[in-house]
Amino acid sequence: MLADFNDLPDNSRIWIYQSNRKLSEEEVSHINEKTAHFLQQWTAHGSDLEAGFEVKYNRFIIIGLNQTNASASGCSIDASVHFIQSLENEFGVDLLDKMNVTFYNGDFIAHKSLADFKQMAKNRSVSPNTVVFNNLVNTKAEYLEYWEVPAKDSWHSRFLA
Repeated sequence: MLADFNDLPDNSRIWIYQSNRKLSEEEVSHINEKTAHFLQQWTAHGSDLEAGFEVKYNRFIIIGLNQTNASASGCSIDASVHFIQSLENEFGVDLLDKMNVTFYNGDFIAHKSLADFKQMAKNRSVSPNTVVFNNLVNTKAEYLEYWEVPAKDSWHSRFLA
């Protein structure tokens, strides 16, 4: 069951998929349609899942699941991963590689491999105050509060000198 992302409770489970490149407006429009269609029919053990999503900065797909009435099962999580893989194939993007870092570089959003980010930190090209996207948040409340944070306040801090 598709819900408005903003109406999901703060304890809703969150999955964040970051694209390795900025998506065009046309691609975002298609992703919005496809994701809405997927979530309308997403189930766990025959029960409808109340889920919503948003696409942020033409780069992130955020899916939220209200687990009050039904939680995602192994099969339903597999279905969502297969759905994301289908988007990867259709749009020629990488959405599942967790070994990448996305952060603000001035007004722009940069996407680097973890190795490159480590090197940038070593070279002081990024600082403790560089705003990073912490895609390890688990709930909507964490997403709203701790997704865009200074590197010093996230798991990225381990790479800073």
